Amino acid sequence: MHYRRLGRTGLVVSEACMGTMTFGGVADAAEAERIFARCLDRGINFFDTADVYTDGRSEEILGKLMQGKRDDLVIATKVYNATGSGPNDMGLSRKHILQACEASLRRLGTDYIDLYQVHADDRETPLEETLSALDRLVRDGKVRYIGASNHTAWRLNDALWTSETHGLARYECLQPLYNLIERGLDAEVLPLCRAKGVGVIVWSPLAGGWLTGKYRAEAAPDARLNQPGGFQMGGAVDRDRVLDVLLQTAKAIGASPAQVALRWVMDQDGVTCAILGARNLAQLEDNLGALDVALERETWKVLDRASRLPLTYPTGIAIAMERRRQAHREQL
Repeated sequence: MHYRRLGRTGLVVSEACMGTMTFGGVADAAEAERIFARCLDRGINFFDTADVYTDGRSEEILGKLMQGKRDDLVIATKVYNATGSGPNDMGLSRKHILQACEASLRRLGTDYIDLYQVHADDRETPLEETLSALDRLVRDGKVRYIGASNHTAWRLNDALWTSETHGLARYECLQPLYNLIERGLDAEVLPLCRAKGVGVIVWSPLAGGWLTGKYRAEAAPDARLNQPGGFQMGGAVDRDRVLDVLLQTAKAIGASPAQVALRWVMDQDGVTCAILGARNLAQLEDNLGALDVALERETWKVLDRASRLPLTYPTGIAIAMERRRQAHREQL
């Protein structure tokens, strides 16, 4: 197992993070225990959950599994989504954050959370209010680090600036959607994270199962990424073409498509780790195989070229100007 620092912090996490959204749902308590034990066997020390995953059961199951091992693990959970029917039971107000954190601590059976992330951006609540509430949790010792998820570049940068100017704990990582068919991060978000030392914890690195090779665009109406009202992915790329290149690459190097897709994400500059998602132990075993895959740089570039999005203004012109400057220097 390879380990990496989370952004600019001193916290060290495994390059694969186990996502526990299935715990208490399609993975019952017994299957969750088998998945958890296998992760520990492979050296995974990073587990991600959220207060709304399976209505809190995910946190409860994870909390029981980590008893006696707590100090060796990095536990991340999230706040934002509705945890009740009241008007203050959702969002990033000081009231909801402080109440939700206490509830997560109880379900997890711990007195601190290593990484507490906002699950989404709340534009109705002032950033100063959200960040000051999170800062209080850090100062009180209930949270070690804070992070964000599903943020645009400008809002993440605004939050970083707010923390800096007000002397508050800052978002040390971002948890975004990123994979071979959804690369919206490339233009602004990933460059920002690299420049600011913000770690990146990728969710859905297999595009809801698409990159396992199970689906085709015209024949997968039940696939997660095709569900109405769901998180639509890959609308700007030819998904089947990307999948064809992935399948050819996987066959050539003797790995599964999922393993190659995961390895490609984990090798992306600026990415700290990829979140694995598994319904059962068999799925997990295939995903864990990515830890043993080595992509040659040229192979990585083949996948990159097949999946990259066309550059739009102003990013496109900025990159073009950098290339002009490099060409100019080479002529000197």
